[in-house]
Amino acid sequence: MAEDASVERVGATDGERVAAAREEAAAADRVIVKAGTNSLTDDDSRLDRVKLDKLVADVMDLRERGTEVVLVSSGAVGAGTGRLDTGPESRDGVESIAESQALSTVGQGLLMRHYTQSFERFDQDVAQILVTGTDLDAPERFDNFTNTVETLLSWGVVPVVNENDAVATDELRIGDNDMLSASIAIGLDADLLVTLTDVDGVYTGNPKRDGDAELIEAVDDGYERLREIVGDGTETDFGGIRTKVEGAHDVSRHGIPAIIAGSAERDVLARIAAGKPTGTLFVPETGDDDE
Repeated sequence: MAEDASVERVGATDGERVAAAREEAAAADRVIVKAGTNSLTDDDSRLDRVKLDKLVADVMDLRERGTEVVLVSSGAVGAGTGRLDTGPESRDGVESIAESQALSTVGQGLLMRHYTQSFERFDQDVAQILVTGTDLDAPERFDNFTNTVETLLSWGVVPVVNENDAVATDELRIGDNDMLSASIAIGLDADLLVTLTDVDGVYTGNPKRDGDAELIEAVDDGYERLREIVGDGTETDFGGIRTKVEGAHDVSRHGIPAIIAGSAERDVLARIAAGKPTGTLFVPETGDDDE
């Protein structure tokens, strides 16, 4: 991390815009919630049911407000790892990718079983949707996807979306679900994207290694400087934060607020819905900059 990085140089400077964006996020009627692997697995990369139940409770905080929620969830490989008590030997090798794909096929059903059981505590129905990048890039296939999601939301169902790892390997490389969730947020005309991770937001350094790293509470015009900072860290050491930042920025460029926050924070989604400062807020672009 750059030693001269500072919150002042990176963070938002327009207090009124930040406040307005926070209010917009709190009032969101349709929210995309992305939960990464570290938010759902333990230190041995196995699915952690306690973490999953906590995520479901947080999602239900929004549902009980009448908010539509689409959950983009990783964790299939972790569920398969726990079930078979094995894991890919080397994430760098071809065999590792094949093993991870196989583990995902075992784990995806288990993951959805856990989600179904957890949401049933709140009498909430869920639905599984598996997609690939090709599905989102092809207009006809994306129309089919959005029509399905719109129908499920109209029925009060929570769609749980994941990359189809059995036929697509991109998600098995860190960060693809971050971009997937951003594309879904834009395509579904969502009001907010929340990316939950194992750190409490975006920092001026890696908070797990740098005691002087400071949380960046909001970002507007400082994105380029922020990209320099997160680009200095490796994906694995910094929680894959670079792709999370890229996804949040893409969404904000389309006029949608985005927040990167810690999945372990108590009532994290309820705090956002209450308009409280939570994680790192990406202020949506407005006016001539909208796309």
